[in-house]
Amino acid sequence: MGLLDGTVALITGASSGIGAATASSLASHGATVVLAARRTARIEEAAAKVRADGGTALALTADITRAQDAREIVSRTVEKFGRLDTLVNNAGTMLLGPAVDAPLEEWERMVRLNLLGLMYCTHAALPVLLEAAAGSRRQVADLVNVSSVAGRFPRSGSSGYNAAKFGVTGFSEAIRQEVTRRHVRVSVLEPGAVETELVSHNRPEIQERHAQRFADTKKMEAADIADTIAFVVTRPWYVSLNEIVLRPTEQDN
Repeated sequence: MGLLDGTVALITGASSGIGAATASSLASHGATVVLAARRTARIEEAAAKVRADGGTALALTADITRAQDAREIVSRTVEKFGRLDTLVNNAGTMLLGPAVDAPLEEWERMVRLNLLGLMYCTHAALPVLLEAAAGSRRQVADLVNVSSVAGRFPRSGSSGYNAAKFGVTGFSEAIRQEVTRRHVRVSVLEPGAVETELVSHNRPEIQERHAQRFADTKKMEAADIADTIAFVVTRPWYVSLNEIVLRPTEQDN
């Protein structure tokens, strides 16, 4: 019997990387998983993998920078499966570079997706998470926000990303204080360097700079973060892991 049997988890940004790995990990513990992202073919492929491994999965195409899409993925999850026990806000982008002459469109994209999209999904999901916590044999529901070390430690060349991710960290703690006595746990994960598609979103010169910075560092894998998320949401109801910073062993800042 899985620790998450009978529960339903919604994961945003689930078409690749940490999101797809998290869907597989939570499904392996018995959760029914709903994978949400903009890339339909990719989330269908990830959902098919979960089903091939014996799990139950649904793929929902959505752009969570639109509040309506965020509301719809929550409502469609509840309509299909009758509940929502876990929301993993994973969707995000990382656009680095100097603040001087930075393309404002990059900052705007990060705020819309990394912060506002997460807020939209949280706003839509909180009522049903509270309902699940009140009526669940597990006595708990989970909101997991994937931030970054950039949400805890500022760094030159990362100002826009820092701003968005610091917002996630602050938002998470404020929400935690509101709902923790009603048994909705709020956890924020702040990973360092992970081998995902994030770096490829940057301009070529930024990608090269990032490659040089981590040339001698073994990065974490998406599965490492997914395993941490699974650990967070499978703790007994009275154990809440509120903030976790995790880095590659060789990453020094």
